[in-house]
Amino acid sequence: MKYLVIIYLSLFCLDVRSQDVSLSLQKEPQISAQAIINKWTEVSKELNLGFASSDVRYARELPPKGTFQSTWEAKAWKGEKISTQLLLWAGRDIARITLEVSDLKNIEGGTIRKENISTGFLKYVITDEFKDGCSKRQKKDYDSSYVADIIDTKIASVSIAKNSTQPIWVSLRVPANTKPGSYKGTITVRGDKNYNMGINVKVIDKTLIPPGKSQYDLDLWQHPAAIARVHNVPLWSDEHFSLMKGYYTMLAEAGQKTITASIVNEPWGHQTYDDYPSLVKWIKKKDGTWKYDYRLFDKYVAFVMKCGISERINCYSMVPWKIAFTYFDEALNKEGVFTDAIGTNTYNTFWKTMLVDFTGHLKGKNWFDKTYIAMDERPMEAMKSVIRLLKDIDKNWKIALAGDYHAEIERDIDNYCIASKWSFPDSVLQRRRSEGKISTWYTCCIEPYPNGFTFSSPAESVWIGWYTAGKNMDGYLRWAYNSWTEKPLLDSRFTSWPAGDTYLVYPGPLSSVRFEKLLEGAQDFEKIRYLKSLYKKNGQTDKLIQLDRALKKFEIRSLAEFTAQDMMEETKSLINH
Repeated sequence: MKYLVIIYLSLFCLDVRSQDVSLSLQKEPQISAQAIINKWTEVSKELNLGFASSDVRYARELPPKGTFQSTWEAKAWKGEKISTQLLLWAGRDIARITLEVSDLKNIEGGTIRKENISTGFLKYVITDEFKDGCSKRQKKDYDSSYVADIIDTKIASVSIAKNSTQPIWVSLRVPANTKPGSYKGTITVRGDKNYNMGINVKVIDKTLIPPGKSQYDLDLWQHPAAIARVHNVPLWSDEHFSLMKGYYTMLAEAGQKTITASIVNEPWGHQTYDDYPSLVKWIKKKDGTWKYDYRLFDKYVAFVMKCGISERINCYSMVPWKIAFTYFDEALNKEGVFTDAIGTNTYNTFWKTMLVDFTGHLKGKNWFDKTYIAMDERPMEAMKSVIRLLKDIDKNWKIALAGDYHAEIERDIDNYCIASKWSFPDSVLQRRRSEGKISTWYTCCIEPYPNGFTFSSPAESVWIGWYTAGKNMDGYLRWAYNSWTEKPLLDSRFTSWPAGDTYLVYPGPLSSVRFEKLLEGAQDFEKIRYLKSLYKKNGQTDKLIQLDRALKKFEIRSLAEFTAQDMMEETKSLINH
């Protein structure tokens, strides 16, 4: 079962008509062109419509299979965002398709206004397969296909080519003040004629906490330089900041709490397509002393906070993947590079000078208490050395780490994000929570599942929220919010790692199926937390046991036997009574 999604995708013939990407080196599709034509001969020439599961990726080149509904039947908490797919497919060309939604009303006269409903035509992007995970890649060596992932809410209409499928993403955000009850309305699809599809949503008398106030600790690393490159504007220009606002506001509304701030150039050794420049300018003066220019750091951090991300500032990194700290040397009038090893006297002097100055600057801005020196997957001895240095400068310095679990340094890590192969001991989690420390987990290119690749099952992103709740952790980290490939709207494949590993949203900003399902999982986490507290308070032991029993099934090894979609279908009803 672990390769179900990959095999499913590899069956789909690639349509080279619609994207300017060379696919000449890809493997031959497993379904012949004649077989595809035969399948479409069974399809009505008229426009076919139906609501379908949001956990399935439907191929553009094949008529969809499954059971489809003429009405979207759903349950939602007050304050919740729910989504579905509406599929359109036809055996002939349809020149223009537009959509219109109505208000949702109940028999008592209550209304959910149509402004709370959003629709987006799904667009297809090239993906590949997991195969060997973390490795350098040549596109010719990996099975590739088109997959529906981009949710384009910025276009008003589409055309449908003969013998093709067009998914539409439909979302409803239920206002928190909505009265419980059943609300009905329609979504009208206008083509050569009008088609009215029903919406029937039962609003449950429970209120979901807003994402900005949620306990779920979502951390998706931001990449500002990628936004400048894709939009073709100068880095750090007014135009750049104006464009970043849409991306960071969308991320804040998803519940992001942490600002990704680089205090050195290329903290990850330029593993991405775009540069990752420092927000702090390091200057070695002619007399040998050091000066640090924080003007860009201050402007950027204040800007991101204004967008709604303000709980923490994670500064990367004293322990980069390549020890090569660049600075401007005034005496030589050129860039210099410091390469001395971590733990040496020269390294400690180099960083102590900066950290003493940085500490004073942060305290002057009233940011010190929310700033963390962050490290990502670094060797134990290097981390111990950095911890000693930080605590010698100011015992109140906070430290964030994403990597393996190390009991030796756990007490020193204020925000600890462990790799999926590790677990926090229960006693450690309880103590960390009592101390106000954050305990999360992450996936990357190592795990075939659960993950957020463009070929991953959308249900895996929801599964992540349930796993987090089951393990009693605080949240989830995914390393790249928007570290885009060269042409992210066309091709999600990269020279390293499985397709989609480097980003979750698209230039626009446009959301994705993966991003929306990740947020669904975050909502489920909050529902689980709320219900467990409610059941304990009310003495509803049977319901608490039933929920805990379901959560115990969420083990990563279980995905080798059961799909995430199967597991979600079995358990979702427990939180939507």
